[in-house]
Formats: sequence, structure tokens, C-alpha cells
Amino acid sequence: MPLSMKRRDFLSALALGSIALPTGCSQTRHRSASPVARLFFTSAGKTCVIHADGSGFRTLEFNVPNQATWQPGGFFSDGRRVLFLSMEPRRDGPGRPFEEFYTQTPTHLWVHDLDSGSLEEVATRDRLAVFVTPQLLLNDHRLLVQVVRNKVGQVFSMALDGSDAREFTQAGEGLPYGFSLSPDGQRVAFHLAGPRGYGIWISNADGSQRTLVAEHPERLYFGPSWSPDGQWLAYQDCRYRQDPGHDWSDLWIARPDGTEARQLTEGQALWFGATYGNPTHRGGGSNVPSWTADGGILVSRRLPDSRVAWEFQAQRPDTDHFNRDWKPEQAQGGTEVCRIDPKDGSVRRLTRSNPPVWDFRGVESPDARWIAFCRAATGESPSLWVLDTATGEERRLSQGLDERGADHPRWVPNVASTEAPARRRSRPGITGA
Repeated sequence: MPLSMKRRDFLSALALGSIALPTGCSQTRHRSASPVARLFFTSAGKTCVIHADGSGFRTLEFNVPNQATWQPGGFFSDGRRVLFLSMEPRRDGPGRPFEEFYTQTPTHLWVHDLDSGSLEEVATRDRLAVFVTPQLLLNDHRLLVQVVRNKVGQVFSMALDGSDAREFTQAGEGLPYGFSLSPDGQRVAFHLAGPRGYGIWISNADGSQRTLVAEHPERLYFGPSWSPDGQWLAYQDCRYRQDPGHDWSDLWIARPDGTEARQLTEGQALWFGATYGNPTHRGGGSNVPSWTADGGILVSRRLPDSRVAWEFQAQRPDTDHFNRDWKPEQAQGGTEVCRIDPKDGSVRRLTRSNPPVWDFRGVESPDARWIAFCRAATGESPSLWVLDTATGEERRLSQGLDERGADHPRWVPNVASTEAPARRRSRPGITGA
């Protein structure tokens, strides 16, 4: 496996929900008359909540001693409770390679009720290791967790309280992550970092009957996600040998059995390894496509000749899980959130700016009325925006805590109604590519 791949293995183990669909979200739809949609985002290391109209902003504060970071995972089927991961402070000083200290850090899992504010620690029985991170809620009673012991990662299925742990993968076969649950809850898609690089796999929810969807030693296949009808998988293709920083990728779809695989973009057209900010405030993380209710795919598409300001340093040991040099003089262009029709590959531009900026992490609300996304000018921290899908109007919601940026938007599911969304109106404010 290329050395440049290692840095993503550990990030996605922690970046909960950045790829995996929350339990029940893919089929939860309601009409625009329902209560105003709300969403999570992260800012200054905290999780924040805000409504799509900009109201209701608050920061989730957990008064638990000796916890350095908190990150949200999947939602339970009631749409109210959410799984959280917390980590204690790292146990060594700075300067050591990331993979040497990260998995020695003690973790804790919690269930938080957004309405009542309650917080309950779970997964405390029969603890498997110091480092346990949730990968996917299979249902309200079981979840997949990644366990690292002696620097070897393995995934287990276990009950919410931590008991009844069952091997989902075998130790030493590679590191699987990027999990996505099928709409019927019966199958799991994931990518596996193995001897032949990153491949896309599916299996039953218990890990049995594993099927290879895509694999190639020259390509990093990443981040599978199920279509709303469960008939397709979307995933990314990064040419990692030419792009060790994983800045760019292309979009593919395939049937869950690996047939009918089609490449929907060309020339590494999508922004993959999103990086932003400046040496004082910087950040990033894997930027993955997401499905819309009507079967489209939202992507962050690269404008011609665009280049990022943060240059990856492949020859240097990674001690901060970023390993890039700030070179604003080389930056140019930007990206736009676009919708790709998987039937014919046609592209519709959804966001635009002049001069161009970096739009990314587009994700549609459960009622299909809004698309949340992040926007960052070169050298600046991102802000949180929403796009009205009926009018094409863009509106900024938040620059984050103390103007320090807003990232990783995730819609809170609304399970008050399971009606399909109303038929979409024409979109005068959204033009074709």
C-alpha cells in the first residue's frame, strides 16, 4: 500500500458520518410544510446546531472531564438521539508520526438526546481496546466499531452496550472504513485499504458474503455510498501516484455486484482532499459526493486549471495529519457544487461565485428543499451556506464560533413524516453547465 495512503486511514476512522449515512436518513423525507430543517456543523473543535433559515444557533457543550474532542456519529431512528465519540488528550508530546500516537489515545462513546440534552456513555462492557471508534450504526441496538490493538485495525459488530462483539473483518487483512448502510439496512458498503490499494466492497450487515465491487492497484477507490433506491453505489477514483496529496478524484457508479461500472467525470474533476485556511487557522478532510432524493449526485467540481494553496509534502514524515506547506502564490481557481445525473452524466451547476472560491461538502436536506455547503476563499476559513433548491438563492448561515470557520454540515433527520418530497418546482436560479 502506498505510504501516502496511511494518513487517510486514521482520519476516516475518526471523521464520523463524513461518509457513512446516518441510520434511517436515506429514506426519511417530508414536505416543506414540516418544521424548519436543522443541521450540525463543526467549528473550532465543537459541534454546532443551526436551522436552515439561520435561526436556532447553539453549541453542544458536554461537561465531561478529561475529554479533549467530541465528534458526532450516526443518528438513531428517532432522529433525536445521536452517537458521539470523545477522545482524551493525546498521551505523548508533539512530533511523533500520527499513526504512532493516535491509536494509543483512549476513546469513549456516548448517546446524546438533542431534545432533552441527556448524555449517556455506552459501549462500556467487555471493552476490546483503549482505542475504539464507531464506524456505522446498523440499527438502534448494534453498531460497527473499529478497534486498533498493537497497531492492527479490525472492525467488530457489537451491541450498543459493548457486549456480544463479533468479528466483521479479520485482523491483518487491511483497514476497512468509509462505511455506508443500504436503505433497507441489510447490506454494508465500505472501502478496504489492502495489498492492492483501496477497493470497494459490500457485504451483509454481519460481514458475511463479501463482494468486490471495484479494485485497481493504480487507483484509490474511496467512499462508497448507496443510492436512495439501493440499486447503485457511487464512489471516488483518485490517481494517487500522480496525486499523493489526494487533492482530486473522479466519480464512478456501479451496481452492488460490481457490474455496469461507469465513470461519470474525466480528468480528476472533483475536489477530494479538501484543504483550506492559512497557517493560523487551517483545516480540511475528505470531500465526498452525496446523493439527492431524486437520484442525482452532488459533487464539488473543479474549475479549469484550479490549484490549491496547500502543497502536500510526500517526502516528509507526517506528524500532524496534514503535512502540507502553505503556498498561496500557486493557488488559483476554485470549485462549484454541481449535480450530476448518473443516467447520462449530465452536469448542472448549483453554486457559482465571481471571483471563484472553493465550494464543497454539498448535502441535501431531508425535505429536499435545501442544499447545505461550505464556501471558502483561498486563505480563509469556510463558512456555512444553504442553497434554496426551488429558487437557486444562496444564503450564508454562519462563519462559525468567533469567525473561525464552519465545516462538515450534516442534516438532522426529521422523522415526523415519511411522505415523499413534493414534486420539485422549476429552478430559475440554477442553470446548466
